[in-house]
Amino acid sequence: MSSASVESGTRSRTRRAILGAAAEVLARDRAATLADIAEAAEVGRSTLHRYFPDRDVLIKAAVADAYLVIQQSIQDAAVDEGPPLEALRRLVVAMVDTGDRMVFLYGDSRVLEDFDAEDEGDEEAGDGPDSVPRMMTGLIERGQADGVFDPDLAVQWVQDMLWALVYAGCDAAGRGVLPRHGVAAAVMRMLENGIRTQS
Repeated sequence: MSSASVESGTRSRTRRAILGAAAEVLARDRAATLADIAEAAEVGRSTLHRYFPDRDVLIKAAVADAYLVIQQSIQDAAVDEGPPLEALRRLVVAMVDTGDRMVFLYGDSRVLEDFDAEDEGDEEAGDGPDSVPRMMTGLIERGQADGVFDPDLAVQWVQDMLWALVYAGCDAAGRGVLPRHGVAAAVMRMLENGIRTQS
């Protein structure tokens, strides 16, 4: 392995650590300083500044990173495979696993003001910004057609509730209201009792 690729791997890991720390810290405290983020990432301030010269640049990069991590996690859940209820459970686990990034990205509407999802993803590969809503809509419609999810509920409403419950669960875990390992189960309990066809 060349020294250039080792350096590139190290730079990539450091950058990911800073972005992950930014999401974690800013999810809990929107006024957190670069020093707070550097400490959470276990890097010095000078190292952080080499990657991100100021707070605005870091926040924009953290927003893009959080968006891509959440999108990739949802795509990896393969919601178009298997029975709808099992697919929904995989989807919830995948979304909950993004934790702090979910809270950071959707906890303050101002974070997304200047973000353009069109710049993220690869439309030709089918993983562009509209692929996640399309996959989720497809899952809900499939579940309703199979009689597993309540067909009287609007698909968009179910999707909105899914996002809201996952966000609330991740936020509750961050505040110590729910244990992190119990969030997905709590979200599924709420969803299953609310959108499944009642017998």
